[in-house]
Amino acid sequence: MNCPVMKKCGGCQLLNMTYEEQLSFKQASVIKLLGKFHHVDEIIGMDNPYHYRNKVQAAFSLDRNKNIISGVYQSSTHRVVNVDNCLLENEDADRINVTVRKLLKSFKLTPFNEDTGKGFLRHSLIKKGFKSGEIMVVLVSGTVVFPKKRQFVNALVEKHPEITTVVWNINDKRTSLVLGKRNETLYGSGKIEEELCGFRFRISPSAFYQINPVQTEVLYNKALEFASLTGKETVIDAYCGTGTIGIIASENAGRVIGVELNSDAVRDARENAKNNNVNNIKFIKADAGRFMLEMAKNNERADVVIMDPPRAGSDRAFLSSVVSLSPEKIVYISCNPETQQRDLFFLVKNGYKVRKIQPVDMFPHTKHVETVVLMTKK
Repeated sequence: MNCPVMKKCGGCQLLNMTYEEQLSFKQASVIKLLGKFHHVDEIIGMDNPYHYRNKVQAAFSLDRNKNIISGVYQSSTHRVVNVDNCLLENEDADRINVTVRKLLKSFKLTPFNEDTGKGFLRHSLIKKGFKSGEIMVVLVSGTVVFPKKRQFVNALVEKHPEITTVVWNINDKRTSLVLGKRNETLYGSGKIEEELCGFRFRISPSAFYQINPVQTEVLYNKALEFASLTGKETVIDAYCGTGTIGIIASENAGRVIGVELNSDAVRDARENAKNNNVNNIKFIKADAGRFMLEMAKNNERADVVIMDPPRAGSDRAFLSSVVSLSPEKIVYISCNPETQQRDLFFLVKNGYKVRKIQPVDMFPHTKHVETVVLMTKK
């Protein structure tokens, strides 16, 4: 399928291949990296690999003719590529962004200019619950003043009644981060809800939530199939974020302990557990590695550790703490097989054996691939 801004944007590195070719390419790359540990099962692709992103971020700027544009930063630059509709992004979100551009013009507001400190809107962030249908629009300004904010929000919601909440986020710092620390809810509750694997989760503006909800269910179901819980196990959900996989695992575990450093995520996780009436899970704000070392020192046991680290993988201290805790099973979910390969070498050297490897295509048309690996003690 063709995209007019493919070369400028750089987001879809594999769009020039058919989807079948993309899956073969990703399968081969996982085999090359992880095949030395175990047989790699066939990658699980999508039936419909388009418009799968439930979170759309757009940067706002002016073009050479002083027209307001919005879209993505050109690869390795700070130049905005104007995007009206993207093959990966949710179509409602794209339409809302086009409306925001038009409203900026009609309300005589301009994009924020980091160099001069003038203007208003830096970014928009739109999140959609694919199953719930709820939509959150976050307007990120570079200033602490939002002229005619009531009229602006009313006009936006009138044009898009499908929007369930609008949040104003203030980010007046010189930073590459999209969101600032201050939020003001202008319409609705300031959060949306989404359903995943039969559980409901609240999503706030800053909360991490998997971007492809269809494949997230595939990924998590595969991870829990590998864990093969019987209802008696103690499970550690390391890097637990807002508690999604831990809460889903709780259905078949004895107890689950979710560990996370981000205090906002821990608060959201506790709220999610409460809303789903899950009583056999607790969330702890701590470094997961240190927490597991403490457990090991106190002779406490865990049967399964589920880990889903960031792209950089896990550090040596964390992996050493997993080895000290000595769970029967490790389920390692990774968004970067290169760093996963490095981590698997360490775990294999320290008494674990790889039993299963399953790639999942979470981001069609990009070079990224997710993998789930099951390890057990030798």
